[in-house]
Amino acid sequence: MDEFRMISVENKPVTRRYARARGRLFVSPETLRRVKARDIPKGDPFPVARVAAIQAAKETSRILPLCHPLPLLGVEVAFRVEEEPPALWAEVAVTADARTGVEMEALTGVAAALLSLYDMLKAIDKGMVLGDVALYEKRGGRSGDYVRA
Repeated sequence: MDEFRMISVENKPVTRRYARARGRLFVSPETLRRVKARDIPKGDPFPVARVAAIQAAKETSRILPLCHPLPLLGVEVAFRVEEEPPALWAEVAVTADARTGVEMEALTGVAAALLSLYDMLKAIDKGMVLGDVALYEKRGGRSGDYVRA
């Protein structure tokens, strides 16, 4: 069975939707040192990754074929440096008044942020690994609220 369909949301009420996702890019200790020292050939990776996350969240329905296009009210992006193991965390929170949730927008934003960081740092670290991309919180909708334990 290779049938698929976009689920109709026409009978669902418009409600405030919120989702927050996180993920991290594992890097070498030397890469982490250089990021903190702002010694990166392409420049500061975080502003570029922030724009990538926002853009990806806004364009999720163009990337994932069965996602509904949503008018987002806001996309917040935060980064955190982790010493052990050396990693760069990205967190994306998305809000919309819609008939369907914004989990995919938050997750897509995180993935794009991490890929952008990878792109900015690949000249100095070929061994980076993207990982731990997950939904951490969701509010609104018929299925109710969710917070990762």
